[in-house]
Amino acid sequence: RPHRTELYEDPPSGCWPIVYSPDYNITFMGLEKLHPFDAGKWGKVINFLKEERLITDDLIVQAREATDEDLLVVHTRRYLNKLKWSFVVATITEIPPVAFLPNFIVQRKVLKPLRTQTGGTIMAGKLALDRGWAINVGGGFHHCSSDKGGGFCAYADITLAIKFLFERVQGVSRATIIDLDAHQGNGHERDFMDDPRVYIMDAYNRYIYPGDGFAKRAIKRKVELEWGTEDTEYLQKVHTHVEGALNEFKPDIVVYNAGTDILDGDPLGGLAISPQGIVKRDEVVFRAARSRGVPVLMVTSGGYQKRTARVIADSILNLHSLGLLGGARAACALGSASLEHVVTDSAKDLSNLSLQ
Repeated sequence: RPHRTELYEDPPSGCWPIVYSPDYNITFMGLEKLHPFDAGKWGKVINFLKEERLITDDLIVQAREATDEDLLVVHTRRYLNKLKWSFVVATITEIPPVAFLPNFIVQRKVLKPLRTQTGGTIMAGKLALDRGWAINVGGGFHHCSSDKGGGFCAYADITLAIKFLFERVQGVSRATIIDLDAHQGNGHERDFMDDPRVYIMDAYNRYIYPGDGFAKRAIKRKVELEWGTEDTEYLQKVHTHVEGALNEFKPDIVVYNAGTDILDGDPLGGLAISPQGIVKRDEVVFRAARSRGVPVLMVTSGGYQKRTARVIADSILNLHSLGLLGGARAACALGSASLEHVVTDSAKDLSNLSLQ
C-alpha cells in the first residue's frame, strides 16, 4: 500500500496546473554564482508570467517539499544518507566550496530547493492526469538515478513522478519520456532500463556530458545531434521523432523534459537553437500529445543563460495563446491584451519555421 503523501492532496480547483514555490531558488553568499546555472531562473519565469497577466500568486499550485518517505519510493536509503556529506553534494552540484560548508546549511540552502522542485514534479504528474497538462516551473533532474546523482541533479524527480503515478493512480501503466534537454537523460534511463512500461525518446548533443553508453541502451528513440545544430534541422528531427514515438507506443502520460540549454550560446549545451526555435519545439511536443488526448507533464531542466527564463515564459504564453493549455479552469485570470505582442511576435518569428 502506498505511503500517505501530501504531494497527492488536491489543490484548490481554481488553480492552474502550474507548480512553483519561491523555495525553488538557490541563494546563499553568492556561491550559486560559481555554477553556470542561473539559480534564480524559476522565480524569473513566474515573474514574467505575472507581468503578462497569465497568472497570479493565488492561481499557482504551491509546490511542497518531497519528504524522505516520498524520495524512498525510488531512492535507496544508502544514497539519501550520502547526501548528508557536504563533499558529495559539492560533487553532484559542481560547486566545489559547498564541500566546506556544514551539512545543515547544505541541506537548507541547496538540497531543500531541489527537494521542493522534486515535490513539484510529483505533484505535477497527478495534476497532468487531472487537467490534461501540467508544468513544473522547476525540476527535470535527469542525470540522477535511484542511487547516484550528478550534473546538478540530486533527486530523480522524473523517475519519482512516473513511479508515483504507476503506484497510486488506477489505469496508469505506460509512460513516455520525451527528453529534449541538450544532455542525455542518463538518470531516468538507468532507472527504467528494463521496464517495458516506459518508452524513452532522447535528443541530445552526442559529444557532451554525460556520454553514458550503458544508459543509452534504455533509449527507444535516440536522436544524437552534432555540435551547433540549428533550428531547421533540429525542429524537423524533433517533429519526426515525437510523432514517431507517440505512434509507436501509446502512453497514459508524456513526461516532457524541456531543457533550454539547447539555446544558441549556452555554455554547456553546444547547440545553436534560437529562442523562437525553443518556443516552436515546445509547441510541437504539446500539439502531438494534446491531439492524441495524452496528458503531458512538462519540467524545465537545464538552461544556463540569463535569457532562458524569458524563453520559458514566452513558450508558456505561446502554448496558452494557441489553446494548447486547454482545460485550465482559471482562464479568467488572463489579460488577453497583454498577450497580443507575444503572440504576434511569435507568429512572425515562427512563420518561417512552420512545420505544419
